[in-house]
Amino acid sequence: MSDLLADTNVALGVSGSIAAVKVVELAHELRRHGASVRAVMTDAATSIIHPWAVEFATEHDVVTEITGRVEHVELCGRDGWADVLLLAPATANTVGKVAAAVDDTPVTTCATTALGAGVPVVCAPAMHEPMYDHPGVLDAIDRVESWGVDFVDPRIEEGKAKIATEDAIVTGVARAAGDRPLDGRHVVVTAGATSEAVDTVRVLTNRASGRTGRAIARALSARGADVTLLHDASAAGEGVDGDPPWADVVDVESAAEMTEAAVAACVDADALVSAAAISDYTVERVGEKIRSGEESLTLDLTPTPKLLDTVREAFPDLTLVGFKAESEGDDDALVERARETLDRAGLAFVVANDADVMGAEETRALIVRRDGADEYAGSKLGLGLRVAAEIAGVWE
Repeated sequence: MSDLLADTNVALGVSGSIAAVKVVELAHELRRHGASVRAVMTDAATSIIHPWAVEFATEHDVVTEITGRVEHVELCGRDGWADVLLLAPATANTVGKVAAAVDDTPVTTCATTALGAGVPVVCAPAMHEPMYDHPGVLDAIDRVESWGVDFVDPRIEEGKAKIATEDAIVTGVARAAGDRPLDGRHVVVTAGATSEAVDTVRVLTNRASGRTGRAIARALSARGADVTLLHDASAAGEGVDGDPPWADVVDVESAAEMTEAAVAACVDADALVSAAAISDYTVERVGEKIRSGEESLTLDLTPTPKLLDTVREAFPDLTLVGFKAESEGDDDALVERARETLDRAGLAFVVANDADVMGAEETRALIVRRDGADEYAGSKLGLGLRVAAEIAGVWE
């Protein structure tokens, strides 16, 4: 699926929340992104999901007790197997015990060992909301965060602090365990289509789904960047549930709003990746719904300012990455048009592709630099990782 967790060994600590029923799919998702997974379970967790199910999902024996094999050291010691310890789900009980260095379950014993050995720890809490809001639990979270533990915040729904989505947890694990060449960098990403209002109901827009931009934002976060994502949340497409937790999201609609937000976000940014399909034309909006079927209608279209040109004018030294989509011509023509954009706005590189990939799961693109062009084919998340690597290369 992607190399987000390639060659990463994840020790998965499961405690006794009802969210433990999601562990099988979580383990599969970690493995789909390249990780090897070995699980550790509390007694309470084994009452909710059988260790055999977790063994099936991980293809490894499950640790349910600490024996003479000192499994906690084997997994999470200084020379242990794990690159990262993921506590998911983590109950209020488990978080409190980790904060107090109480080692009375295999999971908390692994956590103490990992923290002492310098193994990264990621925690995905799950509990009823009043428990999550308890001052002692909040103090425990603050305390272990001060030790370097990363938290993947729960989703607050129906009076419960529900475990974060699998995508969010996988991204958090990748950020904690993998290479972070963009650590300390702030990158702004634009994604999806913009819409130009014709009247109170109708808009001019395009077919862009925003999948590529959101995948790039996710990949940049996984590689250590602090990400600001500019997109139209209402047009994010099927399967997108709320704002992605790995980015600060600014909701915009029109090309003008996107450009204004980009200039504002780039004040303290190190780079801008403009992956959005921004409207080339706008129209003067009518103040009420245009009645249909009465007469022909002519719209006067006015060109919109180019976002990259506007940002370049405001920030002459900012690293800019552009996208170029075309619906006709071969690769040579695509590279030529991409280089025109690259030279005009002083871009670091351009990602050029055929417009046919809009909305698709997979993509094919050309990474066009001044010194040449390389092909990429695969998932959009994989393209995001490639973009992250290219940006890191610019700053080396």
